[in-house]
Amino acid sequence: MENCLFCSIIEGKIPSTKVYEDEKTYAFRDIHPMAKTHVLVVPKCHIPSAASASEVPDDVLAACLRACQKVAQSEGIIESGYRIVSNAGPDACQSVPHMHFHVLGGQKLSESMA
Repeated sequence: MENCLFCSIIEGKIPSTKVYEDEKTYAFRDIHPMAKTHVLVVPKCHIPSAASASEVPDDVLAACLRACQKVAQSEGIIESGYRIVSNAGPDACQSVPHMHFHVLGGQKLSESMA
């Protein structure tokens, strides 16, 4: 999609620090990390948010979750634990209108989810 930050990152128009990539997903380090490990996993096809999940092919959703697990493995946090977060809409503070998953870990995370 034109003017989408994450689409531009996926296309290589905007630099990023790639962590993982496959045919359906792209994962890169968040530029404002909220944990020692903070990686974003995005589908390569433009999807506005997780609120649009009913319109997303099952293979794309599955690829995103598998990519989160592969990122956790490659980042060395699979055993200690990690959090997967997807914000949907303005009240959830979704800042980029392209569905994405935050993989957070590498430290003890807060028990609070809000």
